[in-house]
Amino acid sequence: MTNPKLINLRLEQLTRTIPDAVDVTYTSKGEATIVVDPRIVADVVEFLRRHSLTQYKIMVDMSATDYPSRENRFDVVYLLLSIAYNNRLRVKTLVADGQPIESVRRLFYAAHWMEREIWDLFGIFFSNHPDLRRILTDYGFQGHPFRKDFPLNGYTEARYDEKTKSVRTLPVEITQEFRSFDFERPWEAMTDRS
Repeated sequence: MTNPKLINLRLEQLTRTIPDAVDVTYTSKGEATIVVDPRIVADVVEFLRRHSLTQYKIMVDMSATDYPSRENRFDVVYLLLSIAYNNRLRVKTLVADGQPIESVRRLFYAAHWMEREIWDLFGIFFSNHPDLRRILTDYGFQGHPFRKDFPLNGYTEARYDEKTKSVRTLPVEITQEFRSFDFERPWEAMTDRS
């Protein structure tokens, strides 16, 4: 079994050679996170996959998070695994709305579905992806549901029409009025039940 401290030392040495790598941080378990410029994230992932001292040959997961108050509102995180060195690595990049990222599908076949899912739910575009289309929502769906500014009840709803025997898509109708709750004095809203 390889010493995790030795791997982290190698990783720090390698990140000094990677241009534009912003930061390397470690979790309490000793797992590293590299923050990378989105213009070179595919090159850095390829470097980490092919270099003999890292060999991160498996992409375990890929995810995104939305922070609408930031200029670069999306975090895209690649979770990589090196079987040769028994080590995990997170590669994180901060992406602005509308800024494309190069696809890593040519390096990891698993990225094919993961990038499609992130495109569908967050609207982050992956350039050079061979089949970037919706995967979880309907093809006529408007917007991206995992963005924080997407309304909780959506824009449209599907209903089955008994007369026409078909599914109709209609604008959302909210029959209940918006309620304002007073969390400072919730007991005043209660009625006496005795």
